[in-house]
This record gives sequence, C-alpha cells and structure tokens, in this order.
Amino acid sequence: MLIMLIYMQKEGYPDHESADYVSFRFLGVLILSVPLGLHIKGKKLYPFFKIAVYFVPALAWMIVQSIHQHQSTLLYITMFLWGISFTLIQIPVLPYILRNTHAQDRTSAISLSYATFSFASISSGFIIFILRNIDPILFTEKLLLEILIIISLAAIFFIKSMVPVEEHFEQDNTTRWNLLDFDWTSIIQATVPTLLIAIGAGLTIPFIGIFFYNVHQLDSQNFSLIGAIAAILVAFAAVQVPYIKNKLGFKTAIPLTQSLAILALILMASTELYKNMHAAIYIAVACYIMRQPLMNMAGPMTSEVVMGYVGNKNREIMSAITAAIWSGSWFISSRIFKVLRESGFPYYQVFFITACLYASGVILYFALVIKYNIKLKRGEID
Repeated sequence: MLIMLIYMQKEGYPDHESADYVSFRFLGVLILSVPLGLHIKGKKLYPFFKIAVYFVPALAWMIVQSIHQHQSTLLYITMFLWGISFTLIQIPVLPYILRNTHAQDRTSAISLSYATFSFASISSGFIIFILRNIDPILFTEKLLLEILIIISLAAIFFIKSMVPVEEHFEQDNTTRWNLLDFDWTSIIQATVPTLLIAIGAGLTIPFIGIFFYNVHQLDSQNFSLIGAIAAILVAFAAVQVPYIKNKLGFKTAIPLTQSLAILALILMASTELYKNMHAAIYIAVACYIMRQPLMNMAGPMTSEVVMGYVGNKNREIMSAITAAIWSGSWFISSRIFKVLRESGFPYYQVFFITACLYASGVILYFALVIKYNIKLKRGEID
C-alpha cells in the first residue's frame, strides 16, 4: 500500500477511482470478519497463518497486473479476495498472543506484534528509495511492487520452519454460532471508540501517499523514504509502550499520545493552504513522521484495554468485530473519500473530518479506560 496508489495514479487512475477499487479490499475483510471470529473460538489458530502466507502474495501479484492492464473487473475481485486473505492474519493474531502469553508479558507481546509491521514498512521503504535512486526508469512502481511481493514469499519458508507452539485455550463446548453466549454490553462499549477512530483513519491513511504526490509533488521514492523513517519511529515507539504504560498508566498515556497525533494531523493537512511556500513540504513531512508513531503507540494499549474489558470468552469475537469495524469503516470511508474528492473537496477538509472523528474517539477511549480500571480493581480482569 506504500506506493500502490501512486502507481495507480501514474497508470491513469484518478484518486477517487483508486479509492473505489481499494474499498473492495476492506469489504472483503468486513464480510468474513465476524463469521471467522465465531469459527476460530476454541480452535487452533496457527493453521490460519499458514494459509494466509500463500494467498496474500499471490493475490497482490494479480492486483499489480490488473492495474497495469486496466482490468477493472479482475481488479475489484482480486482486491476483495486480498482483503479476505488478510483477514486470516488480522483476526487470529491477537487471540493467539493472548492465549500464549502471561498477563505481565501481554503489553510487550502486543507491542512487538505492532512493531513487526513497522519493520516491514522500514524494509520496503528503503528498498524502494534505493532502487528508484539507482535507476528510476528501470525500477518503476510496478517492478518495485513485484520485487516486494517476491520478497514476501520468504514468509512461506519461515512459517514452515517454525515449530508451532502448544496453544493454550479452553475447549468450547457451547455452540460457536450462538450469539447469546457473548457479553454484548461490554463489546458495544469497547466497540464505539474503535469505530470512530477507524472511520477517521479510513479517510486519511490510505490516501496520504497521493496527498503528498498531488499537493507537494513528492514522488514514490521520496515518499517511501519518509515512510521508512516514520516506520522506524513507529517501531521504536511500539517497543517503548510497556515502559510508557507502566510510567503513565492507560488513563494518561492513551489520550496523550492520541491527542498529540491529532494535532500533528491537523498541522500536516493545513500545509495544503500554503503549499506554494517553501516551508510547507517540510512542515507536512515533519508532522507526518510525528503523527505515525504517536497514533500507533496508542494501538497496543487500546487493544489491551479492549481485550481485558470484554473478558476471556469474548476475545475471539471482539477481535473479529474490531477487524470488521476497521475494514468496514475503511470501506465506507473510501467511498466517502471518493464522493468528497469528486465533489471538489480539498484534501485538508477531508483530513479535518478525520481529526474531528479522532477527537470523539479519544474522549470515548478515556471513558472506557475509567471503566476498565474499575473492573480491574474489582478483580474482574485477569
């Protein structure tokens, strides 16, 4: 995703059309998330990762070829299936971590999981930057995406060489599809702030690359370098989360990091208003690099609060609902982005909408943390 939208732009797809295609990736996750979450309850999760490592790169390759050949129908289908294949990683990963870690290690384990994606962004960002600077004519965005897909095939070797851990979980003798088994009051309370954050993120995160490309004329190699630098800070921030949590506590750490991230987003979006000034691009880049680690720093903490708040029996379904919310919101947000851009809305106005949604989510997360702390004091959270 780092340069795919820039690649689509250069292939002749306007940003609102790209948003339409990309939305189908999130639709795929939305449709499968809850059924998969119900299905994995009381089951081993490792096999789902084994399936995903084959389908994610294969479908990514088909997407790149579909874009190049302007095969619209195939592009919709492969985007949709790509989203489904990602679901096999996204939904089981958090329950897998929670099943196989001690309570005192959970923040570190979740943070490391978040950092893994940052390490991938760092690697891909530097690969794109170096190869584009060696020969920008040879190393087109299409070839770079193909190279990254080939590299990703190494995951097949690594997952095959892994020794599966003995997964610790209680056998579930209840009917997996009986929705009355879950504590829906707690689930809904934990879901609402995630929903607001996710809708806002869907209006911004997938389209930051084309914001820099169209507003500040930042091409793929330079944006990839900036993305890699931001990813380094994200990875560093992720491994600092346990320390920050222990030092400040959820009640301070979550709203503080999220609020600073919102401020950085507003400042970044505002640069469109004075984009002809020499300093505009530097301010935009600095804010982007700061926003990434701050918002991602809150992720492991909010995940731990949410999973602790809903309790053991609701974790698989909560993970599924969270994935459905993110993907469903991004699907809806991508459609909204398409409409707003077709209607002539500048990027900064779209990003300001994100900031408002983020702010609402932060307030509700703060309220959730207070309820979490009450449950913790009562001994209702293990």
